[in-house]
Amino acid sequence: MHDDRDRCVRAVQSKDARFDGWFFTAVVTTGIYCRPSCPGVPPKPENMRFYPTAAAAQQAGFRACKRCRPDASPASPRWNERADLVARAMRLIADGVVDRDGVSGLAARLGYSTRQIERQLMAELGAGPLALARAQRAQTARILIETTGLPMSDVAHAAGFGSVRAFNDTVREVFALAPSELRKRAARGHPATTPGALSLRLPFRAPLCPDNLFGHLAATAVPGVEEWRGGAYRRTLRLPRGHGVAALRPEHDHIGCVLTLTDLRDLSTAIARCRQLLDLDADPVAVDDLLRRDPVLAPLVNKDPGRRVPRTVDADEFAVRAVLGQQVSTAAARTHAGRLAAVYGQAVTDTGGGLTRLFPDAATLAGLDPDGLALPRARRDALVSLVAALAAGDVDLGAGNDWECARARLARLAGIGPWTVETIAMRALGDPDAFVPGDLGVRLAARELGLPSTPGALSRHSAAWRPWRAYAVQHLWATGDHPINRLPDEEQRKAGRPAGRSVR
Repeated sequence: MHDDRDRCVRAVQSKDARFDGWFFTAVVTTGIYCRPSCPGVPPKPENMRFYPTAAAAQQAGFRACKRCRPDASPASPRWNERADLVARAMRLIADGVVDRDGVSGLAARLGYSTRQIERQLMAELGAGPLALARAQRAQTARILIETTGLPMSDVAHAAGFGSVRAFNDTVREVFALAPSELRKRAARGHPATTPGALSLRLPFRAPLCPDNLFGHLAATAVPGVEEWRGGAYRRTLRLPRGHGVAALRPEHDHIGCVLTLTDLRDLSTAIARCRQLLDLDADPVAVDDLLRRDPVLAPLVNKDPGRRVPRTVDADEFAVRAVLGQQVSTAAARTHAGRLAAVYGQAVTDTGGGLTRLFPDAATLAGLDPDGLALPRARRDALVSLVAALAAGDVDLGAGNDWECARARLARLAGIGPWTVETIAMRALGDPDAFVPGDLGVRLAARELGLPSTPGALSRHSAAWRPWRAYAVQHLWATGDHPINRLPDEEQRKAGRPAGRSVR
C-alpha cells in the first residue's frame, strides 16, 4: 500500500480513516508522521513520505503527531490476513515475544535465523524486529503515562525498557514531549486510574457490528472464566508474567477496555489479545465489498455491515472447548468447559465481578484423569489426545503458528475431524478463510437462502467468497434465531428480564 504513492496521497487528502494502520504519512517540513485520517490540514503532496509502519517512520527520524496519535491507530489487517513469515513475525512481536525473549527467541519460534528475520522485515516494513518492538514499547509507555499515576521509573519497567534513560529518550524522540509533560497534557482535570487498573480505548475500522461479536462470546461464556456484566463482556486472561481480567464494552467509535493486571509488563500482550479476540484489526470494507458480489449474501451484508469473527485470547483454550463442543448444544459445551475450569483452573480474585478461575492450560489438563470426564468415550479420547499434543508442543496454535501446518497436525489427532479443525482455524488460529460447510447452522442457513446445502457443493460455491469465508459464516449463522446473534442485553429484554446499560 505505501508504495502506491497516488493512492496514498488521495487517502490523505480525503482523510480516509479506512487506511489508518495500512500506512503512515510523514511530513518532511514538520518532521512529524500522521495517520491518513489526521484532522489537520493535509500537507502538500511533494512534502509527503509514506511508511508501512510507525516504527519505520520513527526510524527515519519522524515523531508522532500530537493531534491524530498515529501510534494508536488500528494495526494493519495484513498481519491477520496472511500466514507468511512476515505476518507471523508481526503477530509474535505484538504478543511481546521480542521484549520477553529477544530477536533470537523470535527467530527460534519461527524456525528461521535472526538474519533472515531481520532481512525480510526490513525489506517489507522498513524496520527490523527491535525497531518494531521499540515502537510498541513507546505505545505501551504512553498508555501507562496517561492512564495511571505510576512513578515514571515503574512505567519504564512495565513498558519493557531496560533503563529509565532509554525510556525518557524514546518518549521524547517519538512524542516530542518529556514523560511528565505527556502526563500533564493528557490529564486535563481527569484523575488517573489506580495502579493495576487501566482504562483505554481500542480503535477499530468502521463499520463494526457488535451483535454477533459480543453475543457469541456471552452466549458461549464459561462460568467463572467469562461473564456479561453491566453491558460489558468480561473474562480472565492467562498472560506471560501473570494473569488479569479484561472488561470490553462496545461503544460508538471504539471498544471501551478496562484491564486489571497482576503485572503491568503484560499490558501490550493483553491489548494484542483483546484486539485479536474482537477481530479489531480487520478491514470490514474489503470484506463486505467482496461478499456483496454474491447476490444471496448481499442483503445480509447490507443489513449488518462490519460483522467480525469472534475469536479467542487463548488458542489452546479454544481448541479444548471446540472438542468439548462437538455434537452438543451451546449450553452443554459451557457446562463441560465450566467443570474443567472449576476443577483444574487456577483461582483468581475479581473485585469487579464474578470471575473466579483461569481456564486450565494444556500442561495442567494433560494430567487429568480421563475416567472422571462425563463425556462419550470418543470425545474423551479426542480431548486427551489434543491436550497431550498441545502440552508436548506437537501442535502449535500460538501467535506465530503456520496455519496449514497446524491444520495438518490437528487432523492427525484421533477424534479431530474437519469441523473441529476448521472451527479452530477460524477462531483460534485467526484464518479469515476458514470454512465449516458441514456445520449444522451453516447448512440450515444455506438451505433457507437457496444456496447449495451439501458440504461439497457449498464448498465449491464458497470459492467466490475467498479469502473471507470465515466472515461469510458469520452472516450465515446470523440468519438463525439463536442467542449468539444478539447482544446479551437485547436477549434479556426479549426474555422479559431487566437489562443492563445499553451498549448501542
